[in-house]
Amino acid sequence: MADSIPLNPMRKGSEKIAYYNTARHSRYSLEDEPSNLDEMPLMMSEEGFENDESDYHTLPRARVNQRQRGLGWLLMGGWKILCGSCCDCLARMCRRTKELKARTVWLGHPEKCEEKYPKNAIKNQKYNFFTFVPGVLYQQFKFFLNLYFLVVACSQFVPALKIGYLYTYWAPLGFVMAVTMVREAVDEVRRYQRDKEMNSQLYSKLTVRGKVQVKSSDIQVGDLIIVEKNQRIPADMIFLRTSEKTGSCFIRTDQLDGETDWKLKVAVVCTQRLPALGDLFSINAYVYAQKPQLDIHSFEGNFTREDGDPQIHESLSIDHTLWASTIVASGTVIGVVIYTGKETRSVLNTSSPKNKVGLLDLELNRLTKALFLAQVVLSIVMVALQGFVGPWFRNLFRFIVLFSYIIPISLRVNLDMGKSAYGWMIMKDENIPGTVVRTSTIPEELGRLVYLLTDKTGTLTQNEMIFKRLHLGTVSYGTDTMDEIQSHIGQSYAQPSSQTQQSNSSTSSTPSRKPQPAQAPKAVAPKAAAPKVRRSVSSRIHEAVKAIALCHNVTPVYESRANGETESTAAEADQDFSDDNRTYQASSPDEVALVRWTESVGLTLVNRDLTSLQLKTPAGQVLTYYILQIFPFTSESKRMGIIIREETTGDITFYMKGADVAMASIVQYNDWLEEECGNMAREGLRTLVVAKKSLSEEQYTDFENRFNQAKLSIHDRALKVAAVVESLEREMELLCLTGVEDQLQADVRPTLELLRNAGIKIWMLTGDKLETATCIAKSSHLVSRSQDIHVFRSVSNRGEAHLELNAFRRKHDCALVISGDSLEVCLRYYEHEFVELACQCPAVVCCRCSPTQKAQIVHLLKQHTANRTCAIGDGGNDVSMIQAADCGIGIEGKEGKQASLAADFSITQFKHIGRLLMVHGRNSYKRSAALGQFVMHRGMIISTMQAVFSSIFYFASVPLYQGFLMVGYSTIYTMFPVFSLVLDQDVKPEMALLYPELYKDLTKGRSLSFKTFLIWVLISIYQGGILMYGALVLFESEFVHVVAISFTALILTELLMVALNIRTWHWLMVLAEFLSLGCYIASLAFLNEYFGIGSVSFGAFLDLGFITTPAFLWKVSVITIVSCLPLYIIKYLKRKFSPPSYSKLSS
Repeated sequence: MADSIPLNPMRKGSEKIAYYNTARHSRYSLEDEPSNLDEMPLMMSEEGFENDESDYHTLPRARVNQRQRGLGWLLMGGWKILCGSCCDCLARMCRRTKELKARTVWLGHPEKCEEKYPKNAIKNQKYNFFTFVPGVLYQQFKFFLNLYFLVVACSQFVPALKIGYLYTYWAPLGFVMAVTMVREAVDEVRRYQRDKEMNSQLYSKLTVRGKVQVKSSDIQVGDLIIVEKNQRIPADMIFLRTSEKTGSCFIRTDQLDGETDWKLKVAVVCTQRLPALGDLFSINAYVYAQKPQLDIHSFEGNFTREDGDPQIHESLSIDHTLWASTIVASGTVIGVVIYTGKETRSVLNTSSPKNKVGLLDLELNRLTKALFLAQVVLSIVMVALQGFVGPWFRNLFRFIVLFSYIIPISLRVNLDMGKSAYGWMIMKDENIPGTVVRTSTIPEELGRLVYLLTDKTGTLTQNEMIFKRLHLGTVSYGTDTMDEIQSHIGQSYAQPSSQTQQSNSSTSSTPSRKPQPAQAPKAVAPKAAAPKVRRSVSSRIHEAVKAIALCHNVTPVYESRANGETESTAAEADQDFSDDNRTYQASSPDEVALVRWTESVGLTLVNRDLTSLQLKTPAGQVLTYYILQIFPFTSESKRMGIIIREETTGDITFYMKGADVAMASIVQYNDWLEEECGNMAREGLRTLVVAKKSLSEEQYTDFENRFNQAKLSIHDRALKVAAVVESLEREMELLCLTGVEDQLQADVRPTLELLRNAGIKIWMLTGDKLETATCIAKSSHLVSRSQDIHVFRSVSNRGEAHLELNAFRRKHDCALVISGDSLEVCLRYYEHEFVELACQCPAVVCCRCSPTQKAQIVHLLKQHTANRTCAIGDGGNDVSMIQAADCGIGIEGKEGKQASLAADFSITQFKHIGRLLMVHGRNSYKRSAALGQFVMHRGMIISTMQAVFSSIFYFASVPLYQGFLMVGYSTIYTMFPVFSLVLDQDVKPEMALLYPELYKDLTKGRSLSFKTFLIWVLISIYQGGILMYGALVLFESEFVHVVAISFTALILTELLMVALNIRTWHWLMVLAEFLSLGCYIASLAFLNEYFGIGSVSFGAFLDLGFITTPAFLWKVSVITIVSCLPLYIIKYLKRKFSPPSYSKLSS
């Protein structure tokens, strides 16, 4: 049925459509059975298309590629592929990767290790002493430009091919190489120093003879290492002991996962209970650890003590681990090392990001290849006009060397210096303080973006949570009615504080099924007589607030006292829970917002350790609850739970909170949850459902036994533990629904509006739920008010995806909202069609996206649209997307610095992206395009003069300008004015921000194209011809002075051409023009031996008297005016009759 509806992609060209449809109908009529659909590969790659007759345009292309593997394929780039695969093979043979295995580690006995483990040294260097020079040279000569110059320079060692002095070829190449090598060497030395500093850090190692100091790089698997507060953990360890009485400590993980919140870690109970440190050597114990792996959020292992009777077994989880590169935030810890060096989690997760190459660099590379072709053709023409006489092959090569200035070596140097200048300007811009350029090679990319992929939380929003709404099913409380909740809580806790604690069971409020003492201290009314009567609003509020105050992973932290006592000892000593000195630590800002809210309504979390937590009531009474079990939040389960025993009554309660999708099936039947979740999401609130279940002593004991058994299993531990916990999660009593608001970043709306007007399509990729994402998209004006939103229905198979895509195709100009699961299905069967449709949308929102999916979407856009993409995010989960995009921007956010460190550009606020793209991106691209073409023009004009000179002198391969003239031409005589183009701007920054439509023109790449390049080629041929012929015609009598005359006119022409191209003058530009002119005039006096025709060959020398004659001056002026005036006239007429968009604004 699904396939009877044609799914016609909107493509140009009817033949293509015919092909798609025939392919599709012929297949789907046979294939669309459910069994066959399930057998389809998950993600079709290019290879998949070749093997499976798929219905995408990639099929014919792949087949053609397969057919064309002949000599043409080899010459057109196949050699690169062959060389690459051979090198990979050799590398694999040389580097036999050691298989990672699980291990048994004996405490304090590294010598008992069964195999050799890697050294615990950090190594971030790219090269070593022997590979530095070959490595850097390879990286440089990979570029066509540099390789070409190397060949030309080497040819000068052959006497028959020698033209002029060696240094005219080797000096520029040597300079470029020297600059590159120095830059690489400095970077390499810095890396080496950083590594050395890290590897030389001293740690205390526990041995039988006591403590000894050991370098970080000398630590081995099995060592017992002591790490002090605020010290970096040197290797992956299992946490054995701590100085904290609670048996736990906090660590900071922002360098590992980008999260700024502290994590609570627990010591192994068996070793924490030992009376003294030295007893670690008196016991016979080992740790069994799984093989090293990437996942920093999971670990499975066991601790076994053999000398006890019976043996003690303890299961180890992520809570017992101390990963390398994290920092101890409280107390002193002792751990046993299980993984070192390359096997640590932090090193395994360090992916080497690929070197990004800008589109402009690729375009210029193409143009240099075109120039090389032109150079070869010109040389062949010259030899042909000679009539192929004598050793014509040698003459051909001499001509190629002679015209080698067509391709200017200074192009790379100028562009690289320009990029550095743009980076400096970006970082010095006072309007976007704190911006850092981490990749200086791609500032022009900021001016070519078509797609911006942004994260939501922390990027568009502040990741600053404020509690907004509490819903109890029949009644809802907002910010303006929180005082009612406060008074209810005050009443609830007022009575027990005046009566004795023991009387609470008689006054306890009644829960839904049976009266239970768990509600002890908060007795409400005398209504307790009727158990089945609906509970009063007051008791329900009290239940809900207590559940929110207890069900979390938040720890209150108190600042250290002046006398140096730590927060925990001070708290235990005098119970000083003063509010002004308390801060909350948790792994999620949502949880902190909830605990802060319970504090504001009167129920304050004052203390927490591994086994208990304490709440302070409005009356000042401190209630203690024992933590029996805690089930942390995971992205799979989307919920967290805690089992609590109340101190006064001994009642056991299981509290749970989580996302509505996860909790809907767990709580008892109700008719309001789904509707209210939708309402809150439409207001842009993040919702959490809170529920509870009372447990009897027998129920809990049974659960505990099964749970501990599951935790000890080595195979499928996670699944078994989850199954045991799920046995509790049934028929839970729904207490309330909470709504927390994540506030928008400053100026998000005008910034998104600006980007949209600039023609940039914005896609929001978030892990959040569909309703919240849609709501933020509306409130941030990512989707404008007038636009429709098409919510892509949840699809699970090919047929559903087919129907839903057809439904979506009928919509016009509407934003798309799709979930990660549906996206996966669409990409599996209809990748090309889906991307094509999505790209026509003004905005796309992908919710419930995993980090890998985010990166996958970036790859898809790059592959299918060939447009430039930019990804912006603030958390560790955005790093893969940032590294995959053509241009990655990181925001230093509350989630840490991981994204900003991995990005190409780092900003402090989302609103700065507007100026970064509209002003700096636009200027960088336009300046680099002008600079690149001008440097090429500089080379082409001198080559044209050489061609004219050779053709007049019977096609002799004799150089026109020798030695220093050629070197000086591209350096001191013209370098400063040409490079000053990096200061040019067509419109003021305010204008660029006011009219973002100017940015739209750049995406078409019109500033640097074959059309503009051809115009520069024609200008070069015209000017070169005029300069050379002019010099020969006007100076017939003083023919020997033709070099001085033509070179002077050439320098003046170049300086005037720079002036012609400048749109906004800067004082440095004027200075550069006069400085270059001054340098040239001064050099006329010193370099007179060069100013003869082929200096040595003709023996003509320059006399100063000739230069100062009026005839010389007016003739040079005439030649210069004839070469430049027509261009000035053309420019004036063009601006008058066909002005560019920016000139309309500036006028």
